[in-house]
Amino acid sequence: MLFLLFQIDQDHYALDTSQVAVVLSLVKLKQIPATAPWVAGVFSYHSQSVPVIDLSQLATGRPSRQRLSTRLVLVHYPAPGPDSRLLGLVLEKASEIMRREPSDFRDSGLDHGGAPYLGPVTDDVRGLIQAVQVQDLLPPEVRAQLFPGPEK
Repeated sequence: MLFLLFQIDQDHYALDTSQVAVVLSLVKLKQIPATAPWVAGVFSYHSQSVPVIDLSQLATGRPSRQRLSTRLVLVHYPAPGPDSRLLGLVLEKASEIMRREPSDFRDSGLDHGGAPYLGPVTDDVRGLIQAVQVQDLLPPEVRAQLFPGPEK
C-alpha cells in the first residue's frame, strides 16, 4: 500500500492513498460561520462544493502553516447516502509517499478517544508514523453540518 506522508508539528502521519482523490496547492476558501474552528472553509472543485478541515488545527488547536509544502488534499469521505463525498484536508509537509504493508502497522497502545481518527503506527527512520483514518475525522455533529442528508 502507498501512503501520503505529512506532518503536524514534528510528528509524522500517513494517509492511505486509496482514500486520496487529488492533491492540490492551497486555494482561497470561503469561511463557514458557526462551524468548528478547525473547519477551514469551503471551495468549488469541478462544480462541487467541498468542505475543508485543517488537520493541524483539529489536532493541536494551531492552524497549519502556509508553506510551499502545505497542500490541500481531497479525500473520499463516507457521507450520508450511498456515495462518498469529497472532503478537503489542509496538510503540512505533504510531499512524500511511503510504501508499507498493512501488517507493518501496529496498535499505538494508547486510548485515542479524543482523537478517534488516529490509527495504528509503524516504525520508520523518521520515527513512529501514525495512520490517519479518514472515516473517523468528523464528529457526528460536524459531519451532519458539512454533509447534510437528503431533504425528507
